[in-house]
Amino acid sequence: MIKIGIVGLGRIGKVHLFNIQQLISGASVIAACSRSEKSLEYAKKHSVKGLFTSFDDMLSEGGIDAVIIASPTALHFEHLKLAIAAGKHIFCEKPIDLSIENVKEIKSLLDATPVKFMVGFNRRYDPNVLKIKKELNEGRLGAPQSVKIISRDPGPPPMEYIKTSGGLFLDMAIHDFDLARYLMNSEITEVYSTASIFGDLPLETVEDVDTAVTILKFKNKGFATIENSRNSTYGYDQRIEVFGEKGLLSAQNKSDDSVYFANNSGFHRPKPVGFFIERYKESYLNILDSFVQCLEQNKDLELTFQDGLQSLA
Repeated sequence: MIKIGIVGLGRIGKVHLFNIQQLISGASVIAACSRSEKSLEYAKKHSVKGLFTSFDDMLSEGGIDAVIIASPTALHFEHLKLAIAAGKHIFCEKPIDLSIENVKEIKSLLDATPVKFMVGFNRRYDPNVLKIKKELNEGRLGAPQSVKIISRDPGPPPMEYIKTSGGLFLDMAIHDFDLARYLMNSEITEVYSTASIFGDLPLETVEDVDTAVTILKFKNKGFATIENSRNSTYGYDQRIEVFGEKGLLSAQNKSDDSVYFANNSGFHRPKPVGFFIERYKESYLNILDSFVQCLEQNKDLELTFQDGLQSLA
């Protein structure tokens, strides 16, 4: 049984806690750290015995083998250094940090220890993405030539969150950069991006945007185009296409059902599934299950620190 501690019990921290306690075998969250009494109460209701307000104390007194770092990005650097020094295996939400220099320092610390590290690029574990990757690995498409990813949020997060999250590129598009690299199975050699502000939030005051188009060129001569927006009035738009020498692989939006209504004004389909926690529910479960299984079997993790670094670099 892998004994896990978790720091940070916001939206995604609570998802991870619930998944491990209720749905994943071979692991248990036995310690939680948060500054919020309400969050610690949530952990207590989910059978977490060790409740801490100090991350240091959780590492030294919690009796844990591994830690999930779901704290705000600005705290990742300090939390990672402490976890590595304590010899705890790490699952860290993306981005690892907003600073490349800090990320490289963490890599140096990890390289000197046997600590295992996984970055939380959960979308690799979405059933649609897993299916596309399987088809690519089996050669059904031949050599991939281009990837197209559309990722549009139904609305922006609060300004207070945007100020510390890294903005659209490091908080949102980072998933798509990783997916493009993963599906193309090649390293990025060139990046071109252009962005604008179309919504009402004063994003220019925090050097952020709400709409962007990015073109990536890869070592294997392939390309990726990525469209990001935080102004999707019709819902959470998540689509992927991979084009290759033998055809096209495509993953479309998920809806609550596939029923549509047709009349003299046209075809009416249900909106895409709510937002990221609902849309990627299975992927959050799958990625943590992979993390736990690799620790149990002492295997190399499928998502590495290098994947987290490359998505930033």
